[in-house]
Amino acid sequence: MTELTIPDELPTAGLRRRLAALIYDTFLLFALTLAYGTLLLIIKILIKTLVNSDGLLEDIQLPAILQWLSFFGWLLVLGGYFFICWRKQGQTLGMKAWRIRLQQSNGPSNANGTLVTAEQCIKRSLIAPLALALCGIGYLWILLPSARGCLHDIVTGTEVVLLPKDT
Repeated sequence: MTELTIPDELPTAGLRRRLAALIYDTFLLFALTLAYGTLLLIIKILIKTLVNSDGLLEDIQLPAILQWLSFFGWLLVLGGYFFICWRKQGQTLGMKAWRIRLQQSNGPSNANGTLVTAEQCIKRSLIAPLALALCGIGYLWILLPSARGCLHDIVTGTEVVLLPKDT
């Protein structure tokens, strides 16, 4: 029986793997969005039913503050998915499928990478969408010859490494 040997230094995950994992995670984020929207719809129906005593569901416009709260709640749900996955095991579902892991960048990459802190997760959850929204500049940063990661990796002190294949 051969023993699996893990190299001392793991390579940085490339742009294609990162984007492929992001696409996988987008499907899960869509499902979370549908679940959150369903929950909001149920709450809205209950509120309308309680407000309207004759049982007819008229279109009652909710105050703007509740609409903004529901929007920020949605962002919290999406960010919470990444936060929980990164803090628990360093990988989202898409990252597992593409054999990449998020860890702290304490010098050279190693197989026993330290999980990211809560502060790093929050910063990364705020910076990474902006890096993608600005024509992908933050992600394209990895294509520079001297870069060891995307822009949000550098800013948050994290790295995404490619894990070895299981035998």
